[in-house]
Amino acid sequence: MAVLWNSIQSVLVVVLIMILGYVLRRQGWFDDKFGGTISKFIKNIALPASIFVSVLSRLTRGQLASFSGYLVYGFLSVIIGYLIAFLLVRILKVRPGRKGIFINALVNANTIFIGLPLNIALFGNKSMTYFLVYYIVNTVSTWAFGVFLISNDDPTKPKHSGNNKIDWKKLLPMPLVGFLVALVFLLLNIPILNVSFIDSTLTYVGDLVTPLSLIYIGIVLADAGLKSIHFDRDTIVALLGRFILAPAIMVGIIIAAKNFGATILSLASQTLIVQAATPMLAVLPILANEAHGDVEYATNIVTTSTVLFIVVVPILMSLIQFM
Repeated sequence: MAVLWNSIQSVLVVVLIMILGYVLRRQGWFDDKFGGTISKFIKNIALPASIFVSVLSRLTRGQLASFSGYLVYGFLSVIIGYLIAFLLVRILKVRPGRKGIFINALVNANTIFIGLPLNIALFGNKSMTYFLVYYIVNTVSTWAFGVFLISNDDPTKPKHSGNNKIDWKKLLPMPLVGFLVALVFLLLNIPILNVSFIDSTLTYVGDLVTPLSLIYIGIVLADAGLKSIHFDRDTIVALLGRFILAPAIMVGIIIAAKNFGATILSLASQTLIVQAATPMLAVLPILANEAHGDVEYATNIVTTSTVLFIVVVPILMSLIQFM
């Protein structure tokens, strides 16, 4: 009961800041460009700074081997998720314009705007190392393959048109660059954080990630409108896949790894499982619009999953406390 109550309190912190963003947007405090500006600042400035500091302050060269092992678990969960998602698309006969969105909904998570602040609220900054594992996996999965699936599902474009290419620039977004640069400093043993003003500047900027991310989600919900939420078959299956199937796959992989003698820290397993259950990508409606897909469906599943995660997280935390 204590674990459940602590989880609820942690989620309430997240929800209250989201509500602040929602209310201020509805009251007209934030104009139409403000959400996009926050998004750009978080992804290109604040999050890279936060990741850079977290890697250098919480990861050692001796831990890199175990870090790569956790990456294997993450990529295994994604591969299994894709296989099941493709199978469900065929069984349910998901219509064109929804297929790529549906598959991404099951496999790829909103790690930046919900996963990161939620993880810090639940486990603190000490979990950042393991969050980075899932962030890397999710980033590669989304921009190297997930976006390709949505583009390939364009109902207005002839099949085999030859225009479906991987966007390599998006495969290396600034947060991932921040991580890679931090690895270079770590491997070369450059003590840049020992310089006080650099450490303080990057820390202050990085600390803006959590509150601004939650305010951004509130703005997105205000723009989408809570009245637009509805439940059809494809929405319900996508939600079950995101909140039940994805974390269940991760649980299965962790249990199997332990049975084969792998040592997995409790904090690491809990972080990976929670990240696997975070809501759908906030950019799904944008990607759907670019590919002439079902924007209404994409908006609906993003909104519903963002609202429902409030209920899902305390339940999930109470179930995985012994992992």
